[in-house]
Amino acid sequence: MTALAHEAPEMPETSPEPHLDEVLWQAWKAMELPEGFHAEIVEGFIEVSPTGRYAHGQVANRLRRALDAFLHDGEYAAYQDIDIVDGRQVWIPDVFLAAEEGADQVTEDGIGIKASAVALIAEVVSPGHDNTQRDRIRKRRAYARAGIPVYVLIDDHDGHGTVTVLTSPDPGEAAYAAEIRVPYGTEITLPEGPAKGFTITESLTGPPRPAAPRR
Repeated sequence: MTALAHEAPEMPETSPEPHLDEVLWQAWKAMELPEGFHAEIVEGFIEVSPTGRYAHGQVANRLRRALDAFLHDGEYAAYQDIDIVDGRQVWIPDVFLAAEEGADQVTEDGIGIKASAVALIAEVVSPGHDNTQRDRIRKRRAYARAGIPVYVLIDDHDGHGTVTVLTSPDPGEAAYAAEIRVPYGTEITLPEGPAKGFTITESLTGPPRPAAPRR
């Protein structure tokens, strides 16, 4: 993942100076990326990242399929590859939950789903310092600020692998008040939301990972 300093679109000389959020928004909408990349706006930066590696996609897809099976015949469904929009912030999480039907959850311009309609977001952490910092810190703050009720973090790169479930967002503090964190191989059950009772097991994460080599 790379934070991209994208050139802002030219504004007419008679226009008032645009707010930075609006400049980033217009720049993001004007971007044309090569296949295999996507762009998000996270905490005032446009971040461009490649499609996840095979292992990353495998975990994300297992999770989405398992959530869909758990939510079968309910009003919520698991989604991937759709923009979530919060004001002038845009995220493309690995998996998220929103109502299966409901035109009012779609943004007026049709770009994506409103953050206010999202019940849960899950991210599978990719390797690399920028990627881990994005999911563990920047997106954690952004999702809490937006009031996303449940944030699930599946992290191969934390020790031998950990699953963290964050709840009780405080938008004013941009923080989650409640956190449960377990190592791979230990079951963890979602405590609230439409997927309350759903358990993340080793069948979804895979077994504990080998320790990273010492440098």
